[in-house]
Amino acid sequence: MDETTPQARRIVRFGVYEVDLRAGELRKHGVKIKLQEQPFQILAMLLERHGEVVTREELPQNLWPADTFVDFEHSINAAVKRLRKALDDSADSPRFVETLPRRGYRFIAPVEALEGGVGAAAAPTAVPGRMRIAALVLAGLVIAFGYFAWRRFWPRVKLPTGKIMRVVLPFENLSGDPTQDYFADGLTEEMITQLAGLQPERLGVIARTSAMRYKHTQKRVDEIGRELGVDYLLEGSVRREGERVRISAQLIQVSDQAHLWAESYDRDLGSILASQGEVARSIANEIELELTPPQQARLAYARPVIPEAHEAYLRGRYHWNKRTPEEVQKGLEYFNQAIEKDPRYALAYAGVADYYTVGSGGYLGLSPKEAYPKAKAAALKALEIDDSVAETHTSLATVKMEYDWDWAGAEQEFKRALELNPNYAIGHQWYAEFLRAVGRRDESFREMQRVLELDPFSVIVNNSHGIGFLYARQYDRAVQQCRRTLELEPDFLSAQGCIVWSRYYSGLVEEAFQEQLRLDKMAGASPAQMAALRKAYEAGGWNGVRRLWLDRQKEAMSKGKCVSPVSHAGTYAQLGDKGQAMVWLEKGLKQRDVRMAYLKIDPEFDPLRSDPRFQDLLRRMNFPH
Repeated sequence: MDETTPQARRIVRFGVYEVDLRAGELRKHGVKIKLQEQPFQILAMLLERHGEVVTREELPQNLWPADTFVDFEHSINAAVKRLRKALDDSADSPRFVETLPRRGYRFIAPVEALEGGVGAAAAPTAVPGRMRIAALVLAGLVIAFGYFAWRRFWPRVKLPTGKIMRVVLPFENLSGDPTQDYFADGLTEEMITQLAGLQPERLGVIARTSAMRYKHTQKRVDEIGRELGVDYLLEGSVRREGERVRISAQLIQVSDQAHLWAESYDRDLGSILASQGEVARSIANEIELELTPPQQARLAYARPVIPEAHEAYLRGRYHWNKRTPEEVQKGLEYFNQAIEKDPRYALAYAGVADYYTVGSGGYLGLSPKEAYPKAKAAALKALEIDDSVAETHTSLATVKMEYDWDWAGAEQEFKRALELNPNYAIGHQWYAEFLRAVGRRDESFREMQRVLELDPFSVIVNNSHGIGFLYARQYDRAVQQCRRTLELEPDFLSAQGCIVWSRYYSGLVEEAFQEQLRLDKMAGASPAQMAALRKAYEAGGWNGVRRLWLDRQKEAMSKGKCVSPVSHAGTYAQLGDKGQAMVWLEKGLKQRDVRMAYLKIDPEFDPLRSDPRFQDLLRRMNFPH
């Protein structure tokens, strides 16, 4: 029979949908809907036996070759979920696919065969029983043969010629216990780190911050691929029972939503890191990456971890990543627990270093002199144990930059971190800020573009990019970028503050003040405080507002609160009081205020640029020329 005849095409209709079983296409109102291979095969099986139960035991036999190792439970659930999404169907009130708990699925809508299709649902008894069964068996064999022939003989999709981009979607917690989310999130982060080290000049990996936005997402593969600009998705699940863990993962190609590879790993907690190396090696093979011997050796080696220490570390990262003072404090507690369980666990020391780095500058009420020496000690200890961790080199570089003002040493550590992991988004971000601080503006912007490629939805990264435009005196672009940041997180105070100063330095004073009112409201100012701000502005313009800030800062300091001397100095500089500005900058120098690292480029100190005392201060900070 000719391949283009209606009977050869075997088209089935239900509701507003049509399915071309031969071509493997689903259409709605004549418009093709993208549906991945496995959901489509499930739909085909359900249509062939509409009105009958297709058991969960039958599905794997038709969907995967006999020698494939897959977490069938997770994969079937995921495939049915995607099928329902394509059909705008609901598990709770199904129109098409009905779930029979612990049994399987049934297609419940009327089905119409077009021009020699599978047979109309309206008259299922019109065909004698044995003939109907034979027809169904024959149809099933045709579909199964076609599917396995496709798997066996269809040529591999041509790989992208440029850089391959991939995202690791948050692993699904199948333990049935929400308190185990930290474990699934931790494995996601570690998997990102593993993949980021694979031939980085060829493979880019989206950073954790942006990937975690897709936790529990209902978006389709093509939507995620378009939003992130990726070629592949790695999705998986983790099920933990006592000291045993099952990790399942599958690789999906975005262009055609084909499942390229799937595997499951059963491990005890002590050897959990080894399975992540196996996943990385399998993916490298699937997308034809040629790994160097050192890369292969790194994946093959996985230091056994003490389960209790690893679990404490994962809990620490889970809380630290939330970035509120309370949660970051919890993170430190768990990092210290991990060190108690395993004093040779480098990542736990890196976590401690990150805590104190974040905690400087008053964020956690810690002074720089209290926080940075502890951060440095923890980072050096981590590197003594294992100097191959990019995160630790970045932590040490940050200390050298913001506290030691050892600019050459900082750049050396940043470069070492990015050599170890060129896909490390936070490392690129901090290196961009370093380049900005020392006045290498063009290099900084190039580095920041690299960060945005790896972490497009990070609030911190987008805000840092906006501040970069502010420091570069590109005020309109700063406002545009900070608006983008506020779209990601509407209450992000730093982005709103950047808008205030960008408007002010542009000469749009009244607009700047209106943005300041929004900032104070976002920060939770009381009605009395808001009224005082308006009164100060009406009485003395921005200088009136600055004097109000000085009074508030003095009051805070009298109560023992941490106030940045550099912030105080900047207010005096803008008021034209250069003497007091220099007094407070000297205090910033003595206290090692974090903002001192940005004196060379901050527009707030432009009134002091020509002052010999200010130039002498910059020389004492060893800024490179």
